Amino acid sequence: MPVGCWAADLLISDGSVVCAEALWDHVTMDDQELGFKAGDVIEVMDATNREWWWGRVADGEGWFPASFVRLRVNQDEPADEEALRARDGEAEDGGAEAQSSKDQMRTNVINEILSTERDYIKHLRDICEGYIRQCRKRADMFSEEQLRTIFGNIEDIYQCQKAFVKALEQRFNRERPHLSELGACFLEHQADFQIYSEYCNNHPNACVELSRLTKLSKYVYFFEACRLLQKMIDISLDGFLLTPVQKICKYPLQLAELLKYTPPQHRDFKDVEAALHAMRNVAQLINERKRRLENIDKIAQWQSSIEDWEGEDILVRSSELIYSGELTRVTQPQAKSQQRMFFLFDHQLIYCKKDLLRRDVLYYKGRVDMDGQEVVDLEDGKDRDLHVSVKNAFRLLCGTTGESHLLCARKSEQKQRWLKAFAKEREQVRLDQETGFSITELQRKQAMLNASKQQATGKPKGTYDPCFCSALSRPYYLARQKHPVLPTSLPQQQVLVLAEPKRKPSTFWHSISRLAPFRK
Repeated sequence: MPVGCWAADLLISDGSVVCAEALWDHVTMDDQELGFKAGDVIEVMDATNREWWWGRVADGEGWFPASFVRLRVNQDEPADEEALRARDGEAEDGGAEAQSSKDQMRTNVINEILSTERDYIKHLRDICEGYIRQCRKRADMFSEEQLRTIFGNIEDIYQCQKAFVKALEQRFNRERPHLSELGACFLEHQADFQIYSEYCNNHPNACVELSRLTKLSKYVYFFEACRLLQKMIDISLDGFLLTPVQKICKYPLQLAELLKYTPPQHRDFKDVEAALHAMRNVAQLINERKRRLENIDKIAQWQSSIEDWEGEDILVRSSELIYSGELTRVTQPQAKSQQRMFFLFDHQLIYCKKDLLRRDVLYYKGRVDMDGQEVVDLEDGKDRDLHVSVKNAFRLLCGTTGESHLLCARKSEQKQRWLKAFAKEREQVRLDQETGFSITELQRKQAMLNASKQQATGKPKGTYDPCFCSALSRPYYLARQKHPVLPTSLPQQQVLVLAEPKRKPSTFWHSISRLAPFRK
């Protein structure tokens, strides 16, 4: 049982009120789940399950993923800022005793940061030594390319985190912990945290490859054997591989907590403030990349639903739906008006025609390369090029070819939303170039393969899902990890033997006697 789960369960069993703070929004997927927003305070009522807890917020109760929250460091802290200010006022009146209480709160936060870092280092070491090292012994089961796909650059992360936790230990004031200066440590290592971006980008590929391998019982038994030999906690490999993704997103929460109990006159105040800003930027960038990579499957599925698709796959150049809606397209030479559905992605604008009878069926009609376009806002009145009266119109003008597209919205508000969307598209392209974000060929091919499989068993081709646009803005959900269930008839020795090369049976069998009994 993870430390957080164990601590919560222990406090609840003692009759204490246990509170947790939401890290992300949780949109309920069924009536038994508890919905909340990031920042909400949830009363944890049952934490016996490792992955899903039962809690209460406002007037609702239900299950929620434990990975979406963090336990409060000080369980007795007020639930709102007003109460916090009132307590701070009382503390000022209390003098030395109140200051001592504040110092203790800062000490608690610092201890939590150090404790979670030590636990995290152990998780990383277990992955590198318990899984990767054992996998490399089995060249008959894994290639180096497979290992890179499954584990990404986690060995590099392990080395960086070892250096980071060592630096934290050096900054820790053992005699007066509340005087420890950890903010500067985060600032010194902020560039190192950029390597998490590569790991998070690769994580969907790892999930796909791991899912493929664990369809074979040989690999299921092997991974379970690795866990047992390393004496790791009872979490499946996909759960361990999710840990770095969760960790990088928790740093801003910890630093925000540290800043709350760091007085302005403290030598660490400015550094903690700067570190919080820096780590929020890192986490925001990684979260955004994670969301976009999760969305490429939806984009591929959307493309597969469009009739008469022509040209390259949309994922060759694009990975983000910026905006969509209906516009009137005015074409030359007779200034003919056409109602079309437009979908603005990064780098390109796709337009489709609705079926006259089945409005949920779309036919591909063309695309506009946005990289060479200038968006021109037009005044209401007669267009001088097409000699036709227009309202709520704008023009896309290609500077190199001179080709133009005249588009009209129904309302002025819709036109303004489109103009803002075009500006957002250019900003998105600029940011992607600065940060180096891109979709790999493997990710694109896998997304298109998934889409073709779903199309074969799902909706008939040409059926457009109207929820597509809203689906791309939904938060990324952490999957409920399913631990492998092994047959009870299978001897533990038979499971464990998979984790060692056959050429060393004597050493292996000697180690079995020291292992804990196999848990079903």
